[in-house]
Amino acid sequence: MNRVHEKKHPAERRPSPAEHGARRELNPIQDCTEYVREYARQRPQSVALACLGVGFILGWKLKLW
Repeated sequence: MNRVHEKKHPAERRPSPAEHGARRELNPIQDCTEYVREYARQRPQSVALACLGVGFILGWKLKLW
């Protein structure tokens, strides 16, 4: 049986873990939002309490009267 080996385009090849860390582009905003989302999934009570506190302080300082 003859198998034809198809060459994959370099973009289609998945990098090894060592290559992934070396070639990873820096996206601080995307990384930060991903981290916050993961943290919110793991600790929803803490995030809800923090949002309540921030909302209370902003509402107190930005009141219209």
